Amino acid sequence: MKTSVGTSTGAVGGTLPGAATGTATGAVRGTVPGAPSGGPAGTGAAEAVPAGPPHTSRPAPAEIVDSPRIVALAASVAGGRDAAVREFWAEAATQGTPLVEPIPWDPEHRAVTFLWRGTDRTRRVLLLVDRLVDRAHLAGSLMRRIHGTDVWHLTYRLPSDHRGSYVIAPDTGAEGGRARTGDVSVAMPEVPVSAQAVSAAPVLSPAPVSEPADDFQARLLPLLAAARPDPLNPHVMPSRWRGEGGSVFELPDAPPQPWRPWAAGPDGNMARGTVERHRLTSAALAARRDIWTYVPPGPLPDGGADTLVLLDGDMWFGRLGVQGLFDRLIADGVLPPLVVLAPDAVDNATHAREFGGRQAYTNFLAAELLPWAAARLPVTFDPSRTVAAGESLGGLTALYAGFAAPHRFGNVLAQSPALWWRPEGAGPVNGSDVAERPSWLAERFAAGGRRELRTHLRAGRYAGDARTRSRELRDTLRVLGHPVTYREYNGGHDHACWAGGLAEGLADLLGRPAADAGTRGFA
Repeated sequence: MKTSVGTSTGAVGGTLPGAATGTATGAVRGTVPGAPSGGPAGTGAAEAVPAGPPHTSRPAPAEIVDSPRIVALAASVAGGRDAAVREFWAEAATQGTPLVEPIPWDPEHRAVTFLWRGTDRTRRVLLLVDRLVDRAHLAGSLMRRIHGTDVWHLTYRLPSDHRGSYVIAPDTGAEGGRARTGDVSVAMPEVPVSAQAVSAAPVLSPAPVSEPADDFQARLLPLLAAARPDPLNPHVMPSRWRGEGGSVFELPDAPPQPWRPWAAGPDGNMARGTVERHRLTSAALAARRDIWTYVPPGPLPDGGADTLVLLDGDMWFGRLGVQGLFDRLIADGVLPPLVVLAPDAVDNATHAREFGGRQAYTNFLAAELLPWAAARLPVTFDPSRTVAAGESLGGLTALYAGFAAPHRFGNVLAQSPALWWRPEGAGPVNGSDVAERPSWLAERFAAGGRRELRTHLRAGRYAGDARTRSRELRDTLRVLGHPVTYREYNGGHDHACWAGGLAEGLADLLGRPAADAGTRGFA
């Protein structure tokens, strides 16, 4: 892989050999010809940041169950077998975590046990499994401890095809990871174990906390800053802008992902594309943006290669090394040669200010980024061979780009789109009061009429209201006559699932018919 950093103003390198130069400003103020009127106004920098996602309702939390292995360990400890804990940790170190056990009477689910090895300073341990933790009720995610041991644990009953990420936040009394009431730390009481108690599985039933729930929640919140990957799980996925990343787990029936950006090394026998990093001056955003580009290996078709505009390039290229996915899909014949343009999202504040259903950002993508690329790279002008792709708030941004500029983007790949977004903010929605009106984007599509647009839409089954709104948008698009592929999966709101979804979605939108069988490994 070749990576270069430069500016696309003609003064500094960082472009492909023989590329054209010049400042990329697109049309006047970046306006897309024929863009629909009545959308959110603004030039980007002047727009207010909307409220974050509402605390919407979700399906019931994953069920906490007994782990046969933990119950057996508790019985051994209660019976005075001193070597049991040492043998348990040796087994966990060899097998890795979490522990996954079958449920004989329920073959479609597994008992999944997350573990933490405490010390004499460990006061409590908070488990944060993506989409399973209720951040408004953190006490429900506290791990239990087997009395007299360093074994902290929590077991969920999960579908056998679940995939996701998690972090663990131990409280050792250190500054920044400590919860106090005055001068006394509030710890989750450990659960005594006796021979009689084991049969009732008390190791999974913490003693009640003797303080108001709101006060205890406030004392748990500082633990979030101490969250880290599981040291017994070797599969770690990088984080977005800070932190050590998160641990990834996959249950036996999870759709195969032969390629993992956070784990797999490059294939030495595979032809590799060229990755470069450029800087583009945007009039629409009144800012400069770094752009990652990927150009596939080998000869390219006349008229330009298929083109993917992949949002959040700082994560996909900067952290995950997504070029390995494109190399493999092209080498295996699943995709035709593909050029990728991936603008950075910069940071959380910029991401929130610019993403969503914002005309300014669509102008940047359609009237600035694509013309800039056309002057430098072998990209196509055919919207039927051009894809806008994103996840979460980026997923909604990609969908809006397809709505507002279908003459540029004839395909959209949206994973877990943030359909709660509205120009005026999320609105007064809480955990029990979900807005009944359709999503803003579904309303826009319904009122805007049919477009030449194909969509691949994905949502997690644990996404609650977001899942409902994704189905609503699917139905709206189908009524309008848009071809829509819709997928639901058991898993988290994270790149552990989105990496496979990116591969499957691109294969669906751009894949060659003869290669359909090859897409199954990228589900």
